[in-house]
Amino acid sequence: MAINNTQQPQAPQNTSSNLVDVLETVLDKGVVIAGDIRVGIADVELLSIKIRLIVASVDKAKEIGMDWWETDPYLNSKAAEQEQNQLKEENKELQKRLEKLEGKLTEESRI
Repeated sequence: MAINNTQQPQAPQNTSSNLVDVLETVLDKGVVIAGDIRVGIADVELLSIKIRLIVASVDKAKEIGMDWWETDPYLNSKAAEQEQNQLKEENKELQKRLEKLEGKLTEESRI
């Protein structure tokens, strides 16, 4: 009778906990990756791309002043509603100015 002692290699038990620890630290502290790509011929720059990436938790991002998603009308319904209200107010003001101008033009054409 032959005994087969083939065992599957097992991943270390602490690998997942290390990954979780690293991810927790990255989200807590934040990581910034920055780089520039420039394409040119004969000292003439044809293309310049600036790459900026930050990986952080929402709380950390707010702490450092990065909360653009809260005011972007495409990402936040409250911001979209606020933008709509501003546009309505601006439209009312423009309508009033237009009516004044039309009134003045009408008066001048009568003279």
